[in-house]
Amino acid sequence: MSIELTPFLKDLLSLPGLSGYEGPARQRITEAWQPLVDRLSTSRMGSLHGYRRGSSTVQQQRPAILLAAHMDAIGLMVTGITIEGGYLRISPIGGVDPRILPGQPVTVHAHRSLPGIVVLPADRLLPADLEGKPAPLNYLLVDTGLPAAEVAELIHPGDLVSFAQPPLELAGDVLAGHSLDNRASVAAITLCLLELQRMSPVWDVWAVATVQEEETFGGAYTSPFEIRPALAVAIDVTHASGAGVSDYRSFPLGKGLALGLGPNVHPSLQKSFMELAKKLEIPYKTEAFPRHSGTDAFAMQVVAEGIPTMVVSIPLRYMHTPVEAVALKDIERAAHLLAEFIARLEPDYIQNIHWDD
Repeated sequence: MSIELTPFLKDLLSLPGLSGYEGPARQRITEAWQPLVDRLSTSRMGSLHGYRRGSSTVQQQRPAILLAAHMDAIGLMVTGITIEGGYLRISPIGGVDPRILPGQPVTVHAHRSLPGIVVLPADRLLPADLEGKPAPLNYLLVDTGLPAAEVAELIHPGDLVSFAQPPLELAGDVLAGHSLDNRASVAAITLCLLELQRMSPVWDVWAVATVQEEETFGGAYTSPFEIRPALAVAIDVTHASGAGVSDYRSFPLGKGLALGLGPNVHPSLQKSFMELAKKLEIPYKTEAFPRHSGTDAFAMQVVAEGIPTMVVSIPLRYMHTPVEAVALKDIERAAHLLAEFIARLEPDYIQNIHWDD
């Protein structure tokens, strides 16, 4: 079997799947993972679990590693409808910057999917203190083009609004679009599972597309509790260097991965990943997490008795916008690093690591 990264990722980006409502994305990931794992299941929270059995015939010699990438996306929710005009009032799902919303095409998921556009009243109609400034979200509206009466019949508070900006292939093997945070990492896990098809790792592998990372970390808390892996790796995106973003918190786009280091990361795991990346000649930089990593690792680390956890990040420009941009090469690098790490795991690896700060 083969999976072409660009078509798969563009297909995945075309689907909604806002935090807490991940169904459409989960269905597409299920189709991709079905031939790559031995068993698929969905948790009570809605996370997708793909299980790949290790090569050892002795179950006690098959500890499990969990690879987690959240499949939920940021977006909007209808909170009301204006009496005149039938415009939709909206609130954010996840971290949405209102500055990037005016003029964005969206899809309103009501009784049927409706195209819409986020609109902003004319500057002269806003309060004087907002003149010439970005307007807060409570001044933004969604226009579906329908008469007010029809809007009231079709759309109700609680209906979802997702970004409709289509994916765009840029020069330099860079893909732009919404929801690359974090479906780029879902694609990396998919390629990792594909690469493992030609390997015989001893360990069991659990590939997990988690839910609600953008809001509650619900999938990251519950899936590891159900699976009880010996190790866990959160694969996510991090800020890539770009216009106005060039300090220690950003990383070059297309020049390699970011390997996390901080309280959410087990130091022995970080060392193992760093040494392996060097051996494989995969470029990387260390990403410092002085506090909360902002990833599923934050939750997975403290499940049950505690799980040694690692964070592998893919640099991404324009995070939490409809035009996030990622280098396809970095997705492939992440997949290769994960597959090689899993393939080299010895049965007693977990007994030989300790927290050494």
